[in-house]
Amino acid sequence: MERRTRGAATEEPMLLPDRNTVERLLRHYRAQERTVLAAPCDLSVRRRFEDTAYTLCVLMGVRSTPEALRAAERYVAPGAARAPRAQL
Repeated sequence: MERRTRGAATEEPMLLPDRNTVERLLRHYRAQERTVLAAPCDLSVRRRFEDTAYTLCVLMGVRSTPEALRAAERYVAPGAARAPRAQL
């Protein structure tokens, strides 16, 4: 994990997630998304999907799944800046 600062107002360091972990989690999320679409009534499948979405939100430091997906995709993109959130 790398370190970054939270913002100009606070100099509190934050850890950055490992790129490989974020890539793996994105792939896992997309696979589970397809599974949920194929079996929307399966509660165990939905629970795993929601757990993965939550983990992605935590890793990327955002509150919503769409934000986490965008941040993760930017973070793992080739040549992308090291910070996962655009606010930095």
